[in-house]
Amino acid sequence: MTPADTADELEIRTGDDVVRVRQLVRLKATAVKLSLVDQTKLVTAASELARNTLVHGGAGRAHVEVVESDGRRGVRARFSDSGPGIADVEQALSDGYTTGTGLGLGLGGSRRLVDEFDLTSALGQGTTVTVVKWTR
Repeated sequence: MTPADTADELEIRTGDDVVRVRQLVRLKATAVKLSLVDQTKLVTAASELARNTLVHGGAGRAHVEVVESDGRRGVRARFSDSGPGIADVEQALSDGYTTGTGLGLGLGGSRRLVDEFDLTSALGQGTTVTVVKWTR
């Protein structure tokens, strides 16, 4: 097992932390030999989710790990915060919906870029988003 195969947890408190999450996800994606296209998709989704954790959740954590299932390897990234939560998850996942100045493609776009996407949120308690990208 290499250091890239271990699970890592990073705090997300600043824009620099979002950059560190991107770098960590890229390292793990390379370690499991995701294609360049799939690396880019995963890093893009992780960057958006880390930014959402910071901007909408106020701060939080990213947990990134290499996973294996049915002979495949992949990368799982979980983003969690203790922010206000999402009132309407389905609306938040729809394209064009935004609570800020963005294009409203963040959550829905992130979901399309990965193989597995799970979002749980409770008002006043925070949000957790878990994504997985598998090797082909």
